[in-house]
This record gives sequence, C-alpha cells and structure tokens, in this order.
Amino acid sequence: MSADVPTILATSGGIVPGSRTRFAFSPLTDLAVELAGVVGRAPRVCFLATASGDNPAVLTWLYEAAILAGFHASHLSSFGMPNLPDPAAHLLEQDVVWVMGGSVAGLLAMWRLHGYDSALRSAWESGVVLTGISAGSLCWHAGGTTDSFGPELRAVRDGLALVPFANSVHHDIEEQRRPLFNSLVARGELPTGYATDDGVGLVYRGTELAEVVSEEDGKAAYRVEPDGAGGVIETLLEPRLLPPAH
Repeated sequence: MSADVPTILATSGGIVPGSRTRFAFSPLTDLAVELAGVVGRAPRVCFLATASGDNPAVLTWLYEAAILAGFHASHLSSFGMPNLPDPAAHLLEQDVVWVMGGSVAGLLAMWRLHGYDSALRSAWESGVVLTGISAGSLCWHAGGTTDSFGPELRAVRDGLALVPFANSVHHDIEEQRRPLFNSLVARGELPTGYATDDGVGLVYRGTELAEVVSEEDGKAAYRVEPDGAGGVIETLLEPRLLPPAH
C-alpha cells in the first residue's frame, strides 16, 4: 500500500525519549504509518540521518526504537559513501521515509551531491510518505530558519520545495525562531509559510496543507504571510490532537 496522493508529514515531533531506549516513536510517527495505508504487515520505514552526519549512535537509537514500534527498518546514508547500490529503488520500496534532525544545510548539500533529492521526489510522487523532525521538516519546504551555520539563526532558502511554503520548527521553545521567520516572510525573503510548536505536525496532501495535528495538548501551528505593509499576518491553526502512541 501507499498514500493515495503525494503526502508529507512535516513535524516538530515524532520521537521522544524512551523508557528503556534512547528514543521511542510517538503519535506523529504512528500517523505517518497510518497515512501510508499499511495493513497486515510491518511498515517499511527508511531512516535518513544525514543531518547528523549519519552518526552511528543516532542510527542505532533509531533502529532500537523501530524494533519497539514493530517497523521493518532500513537506512540510507551518505558518509563516507552511499550504503546501498540503488538508493532510488530502495526508497520506492518504502512505506515511510523518516528524516532525523540536525543540519538542514548539510543535509541538502549531501542529498544533492548523491542525487537523493530527485530520488525522494520520485518516492513522494509514488505515494511513499515523507516525514521527519526539525531539519526533517524544513527540507521538504522552500526554506526556513536554521541553526546550521551557528547559534545565531539564519535563513535557508534552498529547500527541496516539494511544497511551495516556508517552514519554521520548534516555534514555541526557541526564542529566535518566531521573530526571524516573521521578518523573513515580511521582507519577501521567504514565501508564505507554516510554523509548528514542538509536538505539532503539518499534513500536506499534494502541495496543499490538509491538516494540522499534534501529539501534545495546548500546542499549535501558525500560517505566516505578508500583510502588505511591511509586517505579517500570523494566523493560529488549531490542531487535531492525536491518540497516544501504539
């Protein structure tokens, strides 16, 4: 099975500290599997930890979480060489592609170097659900705000643009995010976009936002667009609260 239209779940969540493992998957990741339409078998989930430099510890923690969740897990790496002979074919065989956070600038550079950008687009067009946290949310958009270059946040403007919007993550817990994102949108340096509090996800069906969801009560998303007078209109989007993780 696969999603019936190209689907992205861009999040500031999907993973939490585990009780017996470093990570455990949370309701946003459950939703990604649900969107893929997997029934009667273990979902095939491929991890990309490019943004963390394919850190072996991070990949180990993701695999541990996958075992607990009942996923049939794999990963696609870039350092020091691609670990699979045909990455594009492997991605097409997945139900969900799950992208870890870290440096979105580094992620985009490595993906383009190895052709993963076009492979991911093909997978998305074929119904593989794309999801991830932080850099794994920003990457699908036209651009956003990032700490890839240092502790002072900067704009990134060369996202994959599978959806034509800007994106801001961790909007409620990182104090630089909201003012920088709003100013970039106000000046036209980023297009109209969507921001997510921690624990919130954006479901895109095709290239349009279809739903806002949250794994935490009291959180929200925001549509940010220019107001035509040098500022922005920030519209609060109330999410649907997801059930607890399986």
